[in-house]
Amino acid sequence: MKFLIVGLGNKGAEYAETRHNIGFKVVDELAKEVGVSFQNETLAHIARIKYKGKQLILIKPTTYMNLSGKAVNYWMQKEKIEKANLLVILDDLNFDFGTVRLKPRGSDGGHNGLKDIQGILNTTEYPRLRIGISRPDQKGVQVDYVLGEWSDEEKKTLDSIITKSCEATKKFVSLGISLAMNEVNK
Repeated sequence: MKFLIVGLGNKGAEYAETRHNIGFKVVDELAKEVGVSFQNETLAHIARIKYKGKQLILIKPTTYMNLSGKAVNYWMQKEKIEKANLLVILDDLNFDFGTVRLKPRGSDGGHNGLKDIQGILNTTEYPRLRIGISRPDQKGVQVDYVLGEWSDEEKKTLDSIITKSCEATKKFVSLGISLAMNEVNK
C-alpha cells in the first residue's frame, strides 16, 4: 500500500527556517530517521521510505507554496494514490504554537498551499496534519509572520514538535485516519 506524504513549504535557503516551512521540516525528519535523502524529480524533491510494510512517498513541492496543488496532483496520478492515502503537512495560524491536529478534511483556513491543492483536486476531502504556529499579535502582518524565522523561544521546542508530527504521520499510515485522530488529537 502506498501513501503520499506532502510537506508544504517554499524551496530555497531563504525560506528554510521559516514558520511556513514546517511541512518540509517534518518530511525531512521522516527521511532522516531511516537514512534516506531527497532527490530532485518532477515538481518536487522526493524520498521513498518503508514503514510497517507500507511505502511512503515523501514530497516537498518545488513549485512554491501557492502552487503546491500541481505537484500533489502530479504525484497522486503518477503513483496512483487515492485521496484517503494522501497526507498534507502544513503550518496553521489558527492553532496555538506546537498544537498538532490530524484532520480528515476541511477548509483551506486561509492557507494558500491548501487553497491551491483544493482547487486542483477539486475537493476538501483529503487528510491533513496541521501544525500550530499561532497568530501574530498585530493585525495585517500575517505574511511577514509566516515567512519569518522561528523566535528563539519557539526554537527551544521546535524539535519536539517535529518529532510529535512525525509520530502523528506514522499513526496515520499504520492506524488509518480515525484511530490516528483519536491518539493524535487528544
